[in-house]
Amino acid sequence: MNTDIREGTWKQIKGEFKEKLGEISNDNSTKAKGEKEKLIGEIQEKYGKTKDEITEEIKNW
Repeated sequence: MNTDIREGTWKQIKGEFKEKLGEISNDNSTKAKGEKEKLIGEIQEKYGKTKDEITEEIKNW
């Protein structure tokens, strides 16, 4: 298994946790960070790219 794919799975878990924490604490900033991390993790898992590559692509959207 590619390490980028594993890291992507882990980022999804952390992102989902942050997202839920933001909902519970009513902190939109934490929720948004969690959503972003979860998205990066999903892309990383699917395409096997590094976080830096994905972050750069998201900036270019």
